[in-house]
Amino acid sequence: MSGADGIVKIPELRKRILFTLMMLAVYRIGVHIPTPGIDGAALATVFANMKGTIFGWFNLFSGGALEKFSIFALGVMPYISSSIIMQLLTVVWPYLHDLQKEGDQGRKKITQYTRYGTVLLCLVQGYGIAAGLEQYNNPSVVLIPGMAFKIMTTITLTAGTVFLMWVGEQMSERGIGNGISLLIYAGIAAGIPSGIGGTVSLYRSGELNLFKILLILAVIVGTFFVIIFVERGARRIPVQYAKRIVGRKVYGGQNTNLPLKVNTAGVIPPIFASSLIMFPATLTTFFPSPTMQKLTGMLQPGGVLYNVMFVGLIIFFAFFYTAVTFKTDDVAENLKKYGGFIPGIRPGQPTAQYIDYVLSRITMGGAVYISVICVLPSFLTGAMNVPFYFGGTSVLILVGVALDTVAQIETFLLTRNYDGFMKHTRLKGRAAYS
Repeated sequence: MSGADGIVKIPELRKRILFTLMMLAVYRIGVHIPTPGIDGAALATVFANMKGTIFGWFNLFSGGALEKFSIFALGVMPYISSSIIMQLLTVVWPYLHDLQKEGDQGRKKITQYTRYGTVLLCLVQGYGIAAGLEQYNNPSVVLIPGMAFKIMTTITLTAGTVFLMWVGEQMSERGIGNGISLLIYAGIAAGIPSGIGGTVSLYRSGELNLFKILLILAVIVGTFFVIIFVERGARRIPVQYAKRIVGRKVYGGQNTNLPLKVNTAGVIPPIFASSLIMFPATLTTFFPSPTMQKLTGMLQPGGVLYNVMFVGLIIFFAFFYTAVTFKTDDVAENLKKYGGFIPGIRPGQPTAQYIDYVLSRITMGGAVYISVICVLPSFLTGAMNVPFYFGGTSVLILVGVALDTVAQIETFLLTRNYDGFMKHTRLKGRAAYS
């Protein structure tokens, strides 16, 4: 039976996919609901001059909601920023570190703190954006400036992000795939038609010829293949299990392997890095000093400082997120508990050190790969004058989230004895390696 037939015939999977699609539709409808008190035509003029800047990058992650200044203008970036802060605090704050070890109850408590942090960041960013919009006088974006507008806008944007946070959690729990990642995926995918339209406009105006368009398509297709190839790549460490005799039965004795993904962190590093780089733009609205404005100008996409910081943060979060999600000590302990060992390596701590040694080196390769993919738009934009939308980060997120979602559907089908989407292989998601 084919994978498509399996989806149709499994009621639970069908309900999960329909629920996910319904939530994505709600998200896209909300993107077009404007925040009160804004002149839409004036706002469109302002954002037309911001394409290719850090605000245009922010607009990409919000699915065009910032450009329309809808109730979802902040998107899910405050939630992602709050998650970054909580994960960093988990490492340095003993209280949160102990909570993380308490199982489901501890994780629920940390999730609750993450939600509180999201609301706090929304209040700060919402007020900052409202104050920043009031500064545009030619043309005037805000219809009736004042404290009432700032408070109303702050509350509206905060409520919009909190609703998106709830939608993402519901999709993760009752739908298929990671809800927050799917919201980002939907926002980026919604910009594909406008990106194609921008390329066609450049071709008609003579700024792009047919050769450059074909070259761009070749680069995009090649990037897709590279991402798929690397995302499915893994280093397999051989593992042997000793034979155990329990009563009259013999257990163990088989040979298997421990797969370590080249890119264990997935799309998290570029998303986290983008979130942090956007933060100075928010601070500029509160502290409009020449220094802050100069710093924000230096952090525009394509600049030298932007690329250096972007690559540095990607490498940092690749190692950090891998260390948080893949506990080498726990893996070594589980192997020892069930009689497993790596040939030539003693069980226990030596095994953990060996796994950490291998994982660190392949993670470095994965971090470099992500960095190369993500800085690709800078060269495309500068060398060939293509729309900024055709960026490696966008492609990486689109492919990574799609692979993870299909892998979850595949796993769901396999648990019910259905043939998957692959005839001869099984698509393995990141969850299988963490």
